[in-house]
Amino acid sequence: MNETLRGLIETLAERRRLLLEEYERLIRERTPDAAELLASLAVKERKRIYGDAVYTRGLLEISNICKNDCLYCGIRKSNTHCERYRLTPEQIVSCAAEGYALGFRTFVLQGGEDAYFTDGVLCGVVTEIKSRFPDCAVTLSMGERSRESYQRLFDAGADRYLLRHETADMAHYQKLHPPEMSFENRMRCLYDLREIGYQVGCGFMVGSPYQTEKELAQDLKFIETFRPDMCGIGPFIPHKNTPFRDFPAGTLELTCYLLSIIRLIYPSVLLPATTALGTIHPLGRERGIQAGANVVMPNLSPVSVRKQYELYDGKICTGEESAQCRGCLQRRMDAVGYRIVTDRGDIRKDTG
Repeated sequence: MNETLRGLIETLAERRRLLLEEYERLIRERTPDAAELLASLAVKERKRIYGDAVYTRGLLEISNICKNDCLYCGIRKSNTHCERYRLTPEQIVSCAAEGYALGFRTFVLQGGEDAYFTDGVLCGVVTEIKSRFPDCAVTLSMGERSRESYQRLFDAGADRYLLRHETADMAHYQKLHPPEMSFENRMRCLYDLREIGYQVGCGFMVGSPYQTEKELAQDLKFIETFRPDMCGIGPFIPHKNTPFRDFPAGTLELTCYLLSIIRLIYPSVLLPATTALGTIHPLGRERGIQAGANVVMPNLSPVSVRKQYELYDGKICTGEESAQCRGCLQRRMDAVGYRIVTDRGDIRKDTG
């Protein structure tokens, strides 16, 4: 590792920010030594705030019906090979009850932009979960909605909202999405969520088509300025029934490198080691934790629908029961010296 690169890493660790061109250089000139230094600094920061705790989120994939046609996504509306499903409100609450009995205290309701899930339906589900399990947090990941919709869901009891920005570069955004979707609206949603009072999560794909170091640097600069409570990044993995089927997948190496950088930018951030990481490498989620992540998301969806929520090819854990999924992750975290904790796992204020 050259001295310039070492200097950039030390500056980032001290100041929590770099210039755009410095982020780009940090990515472009990365070496194994740089990755090792970043990871050690990131883990030190995470342990200072969170100790050896890894938070779990119970993931409920409630619908794979989507009005959008994002070019990278396996549940895009143009994919006629996708076997569609939708959980009923009763099924969703039942899955949450099963998760509660297993120790989960955060539930993530994720789905395509399905018109069935109006404010009335979704508010009813949120209210029911919160009334039955008042010590739990409810996170929604249901795409772009109006500010009024986000406000109603917040008033119903939703605590957090995850909405990946996918890329902080407008031209790159347009290459990944159909013309009817706009970068401006995605950003509007994120700022509306923040102003309403949600704990807000954003995130991006690593190695997505047409992405260069320049776009990744812009993603890091956006995270630096927006300061999300949660940041979900994972490698791009192509899906066979999308226009991007022939593009190469993102890598474990670069994803972990960026996880470490994000931890140093914002030490308190809640940072998942994603299922996509575990899909591209057998020890992907463990490597993510060792790079600075501190959240894992076992799947609580009914086994009968898990294979159908296929955003990308080869997704893991589609055949495991909820208890198996949780137990598997517990063992994996134990093996690398971390412990699964069962509280809500809210973001902690960095007092350092």
